[in-house]
Amino acid sequence: MKTVILAIAALGLAAMPLVAQDHQHAADPDKKVAGRGSLPSGWKGRLDSGDTSLAGVKAAQMGGGVHFMTGPAGIYYKPADKMTGAYEAHATFTQMEPAAHPEAYGLFIGGADLDGAGQKYTYFIVRQDGKYMIKRRAGAETPTVMDWTDSAAIKKADSSGKMSNTLAIDVGKDKVRFLVNGTEVTSVDASKVDAAGTVGLRVNHNLNLHVEGFAAKAR
Repeated sequence: MKTVILAIAALGLAAMPLVAQDHQHAADPDKKVAGRGSLPSGWKGRLDSGDTSLAGVKAAQMGGGVHFMTGPAGIYYKPADKMTGAYEAHATFTQMEPAAHPEAYGLFIGGADLDGAGQKYTYFIVRQDGKYMIKRRAGAETPTVMDWTDSAAIKKADSSGKMSNTLAIDVGKDKVRFLVNGTEVTSVDASKVDAAGTVGLRVNHNLNLHVEGFAAKAR
């Protein structure tokens, strides 16, 4: 009888709408880092919850990069990092240990009104199961540009539980290319994304993540 019940439960999950399955992951409670939120000098952040104190997040300069310990999810950026025209943004992300759920992280471009209700940006993220996704933020909405997709270009965790990948977004006049470890995983029409504006990092919740080489340059 137990086997039959488990089989029925598995079929129910398979039939569950993707939105509902995503909600299960989103329901994973934040494991907030103790103390007040902290960021390196010159950096700003915005949590998805709207909490401006950044409570539960700790980010610090470490080994030439920035190390994040997150409870809640959010974005992080330096206000001076604004780009227009043709440019490339890139960074190397090392997830130091597996997360309880596939939590994502990556780059965002085209940021505007990041302190306000009309915030907007486009983000390119990967997660530990070898998938990537591209979404936009438009105020309270997050329309999908490319849903979760497997890619052999994404390096999964090694025997120690670490995984390291270099992400890049190459903005051109007509196309925006998205690359992992130098391999283009997809491209979209420039009209489908926000590209002109602030460039920064997106880090979802409950992650131990090190970011190196974050930069954006005109081309």
